[in-house]
Amino acid sequence: MNTSISLSAAEIDELILDSLRHRVGKDERAAKPHDWYTATVYALRDKIIDRWMESTRRTYAEEGKRVYYLSLEFLIGRLLRDAMNNLDLTGAMERALRKHGFDLSELEELEPDAALGNGGLGRLAACFMESLASLDIPAYGYGIRYVNGMFRQRIDDGWQVELPETWLSHGNPWEFDRRESAYRIGFGGEVVSRDDGVAWKPAELVEASAVDTPVVGWRGKRVNTLRLWTAHALDPIKLDAFNAGDHVGALEGEARAASLVRVLYPADSTPAGQELRLRQEYFFSAASIQDIVRRHVQFHDDILTLPDKAAIQLNDTHPAVAVAELMRLLVDDYALEFNEALDITRRTIAYTNHTLLPEALESWPLPLFERLLPRHMQIIYAINSRVLREARRGGMDDPAIAAISLIDEGGERRVRMANLAFAGAHSVNGVAALHTELMKQTVFHDLHKLYPGKINNKTNGVTPRRWLMQCNPGLTNVIRDAIGDAFLDDAEELHALAALAGDSELGERIAEVKRSNKVALATHIKDLTGVRVDPDALFDVQIKRIHEYKRQLLNLIETVTLYDQIRSHPERDWVPRVKIFGGKAAPSYHNAKLIIKLANDIARRVNADPSVAGLLKVVFVPNYNVTLAERIIPAADLSEQISTAGMEASGTGNMKFALNGALTIGTLDGANIEIKDRVGDENIVIFGMTADKVSALRADGYDPRAMIEGSSELHQAVEAVASGVFSPDDPDRYKGLMGGLYDSDWFMVAADFDAYASAQREVDARWSDPAGWRKAAIHNIANVGWFSSDRTIGEYARDIWGVL
Repeated sequence: MNTSISLSAAEIDELILDSLRHRVGKDERAAKPHDWYTATVYALRDKIIDRWMESTRRTYAEEGKRVYYLSLEFLIGRLLRDAMNNLDLTGAMERALRKHGFDLSELEELEPDAALGNGGLGRLAACFMESLASLDIPAYGYGIRYVNGMFRQRIDDGWQVELPETWLSHGNPWEFDRRESAYRIGFGGEVVSRDDGVAWKPAELVEASAVDTPVVGWRGKRVNTLRLWTAHALDPIKLDAFNAGDHVGALEGEARAASLVRVLYPADSTPAGQELRLRQEYFFSAASIQDIVRRHVQFHDDILTLPDKAAIQLNDTHPAVAVAELMRLLVDDYALEFNEALDITRRTIAYTNHTLLPEALESWPLPLFERLLPRHMQIIYAINSRVLREARRGGMDDPAIAAISLIDEGGERRVRMANLAFAGAHSVNGVAALHTELMKQTVFHDLHKLYPGKINNKTNGVTPRRWLMQCNPGLTNVIRDAIGDAFLDDAEELHALAALAGDSELGERIAEVKRSNKVALATHIKDLTGVRVDPDALFDVQIKRIHEYKRQLLNLIETVTLYDQIRSHPERDWVPRVKIFGGKAAPSYHNAKLIIKLANDIARRVNADPSVAGLLKVVFVPNYNVTLAERIIPAADLSEQISTAGMEASGTGNMKFALNGALTIGTLDGANIEIKDRVGDENIVIFGMTADKVSALRADGYDPRAMIEGSSELHQAVEAVASGVFSPDDPDRYKGLMGGLYDSDWFMVAADFDAYASAQREVDARWSDPAGWRKAAIHNIANVGWFSSDRTIGEYARDIWGVL
């Protein structure tokens, strides 16, 4: 059913002019481009509001069940084109603006990326919100309205410099303040006896206030709500202190509250940083749970029916404290017996795990947790006692019980948030088939034995609206000409392309689109970095968060090897390559920041060497974000998905690249395995150890030094980096980084290097057969429609939430 809004260019023009005059306050003859952008958003927003209200009224009339998606990140990117596309208004908007001398794409560039996330977790949440609306499922997304996001990345002399994001400096025309949805969030204090129960008396209170953004589904079928929390002190200024001359101290309360919503993932290497992280997570989780419970009781009266009307999904461990908060409300405010409250909580909450890395399975020092959240600590102890008694009755031994416990008693006592989420949820899902099996075998081995029915798999997906139709309109039009429009409503209909994979005319048209995208990206790279790249070269891309397990270092060392080989053997017929890197490193992650510097040092050396001119370029693109991904992905020829097997939960960049016709070079990790199964072994380049082999090698005693010294190319490259060939200003800069490879190499860079280098030469051979490459690219596009977030959300809705 097409429920898109029908408006002519003339009608849109009238709406824009009205918004420009009466809401922006500008005459069209005096208006600047940013005024026209704002007026355009307001004009479109007015039409969205009507559909938003209709969607909300329909949900209440049907007394339907709502999904509530709690996530610390929502990497939504720019919203203007997303909303226009989903309402089928892009063409009319372009014509309306052209009348006034404006190109729509130029106005779109004025919209800042919303600084509400960092990487795959936040982008997945954004895809899920769009798919929920597209599948007509009533839903709220809950998160934090970060004022300065994570950070804006600048590269100074090759080093990452973190600067505050300022995306809200001129306001946000997409959002709506909801002053009526405000809640008091407590910290600290004590728990006191009250009648037959207890009461928490916080020492500190802040106010969480809601700010809503509409999320438009495909063809305008439904508009859902992204609700983000902002924080304020109850008394924004202490006038007595201010009047006494303490002008700064008088504002301390407001500054303390504002710190909760300033920055995503504040560095937690200090006790103060840890406390702020925990305060942030509780702040948004508590506000969200209170809002959900308030809405349910307001419209359904009976708190006991909460699981029938609300499905709460925790996106990773950050909102795990929601389990304890919901229990607190049910026991303390609604006077339910503890076991009954736990049953309601478990039937309402589900948990998605996104990582097997121990440091990402959050845990908090018990003294810190108990000081900040004393009532929640009591509740966690009470849940834990029930879980551990159940385990003991089930015959589990002491080591298993210690692993299951919500409290880590080894060394510094810590509260295990992943175990809390597991114990408080009716469903615990992984995000790729391998990841889900590894959850059962590793981090949740004993909890899985205790609750064998909880763990299930929901392989991630991406929205094809943004990651094909919007970011690659040229390819979308070629596909429409080839197989019709059915894939626009169901991405799995892309499979019809498979029968045309050998069609040379189709292959040439897709190649023309790819080259056009590469020309546009080359221009953008020149503008951003000053580096000229050849659009006829192979664009080899690794863009993602900088982390050692994602192995940008493996790629860089192979780049050094390739550089040496080209110089040593100029007589060979080398495939021209452009190595494109992008991604942010956490501010306190020393090695990740050093890897960024290494990428830039290698680029500086390689790009200035005339002996490899035209054959190899290296580029690090600064400040990687959604908008930059939308430029890079449609232009990529090769997608680097080379994480250490068993360490990447799923990945979604791999899906986006394949959907846009890039071939993948990757390990058997995360969703790479399922992509391989769908596109076929001959249309992907797989290398390296499996997760089982990685585990076995570690268990048997891995000797990376012998591995490095046994590979002449690897040894030469590592020694070149370690000795300062690429850092003549500081020869010892990378000695420690390379020393880590010799001494431990936890991420198996050396173990997989020869296989990776061989796989890259296989890529060269494939690139040298243009017809074969095009055929493989078409098979990728045709066979990854299954990785649509519509499919993923449909599985959540049927199997976990019970809303379809």
